Amino acid sequence: MSLRSKNKIEASFSMSSMTDIVFLLLIFFMLTSNFVSPSGLKVNLPSSKGTSMVVQKVTVTLTKDNLYYVNNQRVQFNEIEASLRQALQGAEGGSVVLRVDAGVASEYLIQVAGIAASLKANVSVAAVPQ
Repeated sequence: MSLRSKNKIEASFSMSSMTDIVFLLLIFFMLTSNFVSPSGLKVNLPSSKGTSMVVQKVTVTLTKDNLYYVNNQRVQFNEIEASLRQALQGAEGGSVVLRVDAGVASEYLIQVAGIAASLKANVSVAAVPQ
């Protein structure tokens, strides 16, 4: 007595739904990648051969007009230390990225870097790769 099932199960897999999902994810990542910008202020950064990416926790920007910005908030020079202290609060070994216009004198860069270093922050200078 042979018992055979009348309903046969076909073991095939359709890839069309998988390709639709991958295509939608590709479109999503392409659209959102255009919205990522490192800083809201336009600064003409100097170029360097040995650049690397650093996770930005606090950004200090010096424009060619000698204007100071801490995390895109304009501050006076005498307010930089208090603003940095507040921005670095609660962050052990916080990092400060200096975005300095290429036309700014190095003495201003050194002054701001000294203030950040006195707050025990890791200081790095942003540059455009060559």
